[in-house]
Amino acid sequence: MASSNFSGFRVALIQMTITGDKAKNIAVAVKRIQEAKQKGCTLAILPECFNGLYEIELFRKNAEVIPSGETSKALSQAAKSNQIYVVGGSIPELCDDKIYNTCTVWNPNGNMIATYRKVHLFEVNITGSTRFREADAMMPGNSLSTFQLGKFKIGLGICYDIRFPEMAELYRQQGCDMLIYPSNFCTPLGILHWSLLTRSRALDNQMFVAFVSAARVPHPTYVIYGHSMIADPWGQVIGEATEKDMDLYIDLDLSVCENVRQQIPTEKQKRHDIYDVIQKGN
Repeated sequence: MASSNFSGFRVALIQMTITGDKAKNIAVAVKRIQEAKQKGCTLAILPECFNGLYEIELFRKNAEVIPSGETSKALSQAAKSNQIYVVGGSIPELCDDKIYNTCTVWNPNGNMIATYRKVHLFEVNITGSTRFREADAMMPGNSLSTFQLGKFKIGLGICYDIRFPEMAELYRQQGCDMLIYPSNFCTPLGILHWSLLTRSRALDNQMFVAFVSAARVPHPTYVIYGHSMIADPWGQVIGEATEKDMDLYIDLDLSVCENVRQQIPTEKQKRHDIYDVIQKGN
C-alpha cells in the first residue's frame, strides 16, 4: 500500500476489449488489474461501462446494485488480493429501479472508498454517423466525488463530464492533484476532441488528467475511439495508447502540480470580484 509521504506512483490505464459476455469482461478486468500490480502500479483504472457493451438497450441488463453486485465484489477482491487501488471505470448501477452510470473506487484492503454517478449524460447526433442519448436509459448524478491516494487527492468524472470545465475547476478548488475520466468516447468526436479535452482540463487546472477508454472494436453504430491518455499539469501528453487492446503504465510525480502552480499562479490571480465558479448544495 502507498505510504502517506511519497511524491508519486505508477498508474495503469487499462484499455481492454469489451464484449457482450459480462462474466468474461469482469474476468479480463480482474486479470489486467493483477498484471498492473505485477508491473509495479499503485493505481489501476478501468474504462467506462467495462462490464458490458455500451448500448442503450443493454444498460439495464448489465446493471447491478452497488456494492453487492458481482462486478463490485470482483473489484473488491481484485484490489485486496493485489494490494492496489482500483478505479472501477463505471458500470450501470441499479438503485430504486433507476439506472445510473457509476464509478466505484476500491482501496488495497478491498474497501469501497468512493462512488461517483455521471453528472452530465452523453448526448450526440452527428448526421450520417453517431446518434446516442444516455438519458433514454439513465439518470444523472448530482454530486462530485474525490478520494485520497496517500497525500494526493483525486477527483472523478465520466467521459462526457470532461467537456464541462466548470466541473473540473470545482475539483481544483477542492485541492485535487489529478482528475480521472473513464470513457467510451465515439471515434468521430475522439479524432477531433480527445487529446484537446484531456490537455485543456490538465492545463486549465494545473493537474494530471487521465482519460481512460476501452479498446476499439467493430460496431454498426457506435465505434469507441480508444487512445487512453494522460496529460500533465503543463498540458503535455505523457502517455497515449493506440486504438488497440493494450494497457499503459505511467509513472506520475505529483509534485509537478505544485511546481507548476508556483511558476504560473493562476489560482491566486483569478478575479473573484468579477467572476466565480461555485458549487451549489450536495
